[in-house]
Amino acid sequence: MTAKTNRISFQGEPGANSDTACRNMFPSMEPLPCPTFEDAFNAVETGKAELAMIPIENTIAGRVADIHHLLPESKLHIVGEYFLPIHFQLMVLPGVKREEIKTVHSHIHALGQCRKYIRKNGWKPVIAGDTAGSAKMVSEVKDRTMASLAPALAAELYGLDIIEKNVEDTDSNVTRFVVLTKNKQWVERPTPDAKMMTTFIFRVRNVPAALYKAMGGFATNGINMTKLESYQLGPSPRRCSTPTSKAIRTIRWSSWRWTSYASSRAKCASSASTRQAPRASSGRWRIDRLKHVSRKWEPVSG
Repeated sequence: MTAKTNRISFQGEPGANSDTACRNMFPSMEPLPCPTFEDAFNAVETGKAELAMIPIENTIAGRVADIHHLLPESKLHIVGEYFLPIHFQLMVLPGVKREEIKTVHSHIHALGQCRKYIRKNGWKPVIAGDTAGSAKMVSEVKDRTMASLAPALAAELYGLDIIEKNVEDTDSNVTRFVVLTKNKQWVERPTPDAKMMTTFIFRVRNVPAALYKAMGGFATNGINMTKLESYQLGPSPRRCSTPTSKAIRTIRWSSWRWTSYASSRAKCASSASTRQAPRASSGRWRIDRLKHVSRKWEPVSG
């Protein structure tokens, strides 16, 4: 059982989008900033935090690659999700005028999502470790020619002025976060017909079309797959013999093992229907782990 610390870990500096997600979803908990995603995971695994708020995908930038590597290896479980509309504010040192700005600092994804705005103003984009980190740097360096693109919370925390709000190139920018904990917690279904999101990891055999054939089990059980990520676990050396016209040669080769990470939505998204899928697919794959059912699925608005 996880000790009560009343802390929730996230990757980044205070004021980052992940910090905002923590404060919005768990206002009574203390956000715990961590330098890396691995540190945020480790904080929960070692008991420094009860929960972790981890971004998993963005409508503009796509998946967060580090998470799809860390999540399958962790012993943590998904117990919730949060959708955060992403907005970037142009912030500067107090009193700085727009005409003084020469460089704009932020995370590489933030710069990309504000690319048209930056080019329109003729500023030089400079990559920083994260959005809130760039705001912190601007406040510490005290160079009047520097500006930051970061969430509004960062301006409040680091004493910067916001001189223009919501400067992103598109208003459909949303990041999906998952909430992780050490304890396996099954989310209660509010009504029998409520749709739930289940996230799980499964492994397929190293045979042609294995992933394609595995998908049939989900259709048979009426499960709507909303996301699928496949990646290689690593090479396992094997030997095989290949005949030639004169002799038999031994050839060494690497057989890559494949694991898939998936999310599904269904009325019966408890473990029962999901675990039936391998049987319906003639045993071509097996579930490694149900990371598990998150909160009630809802469409994103705003």
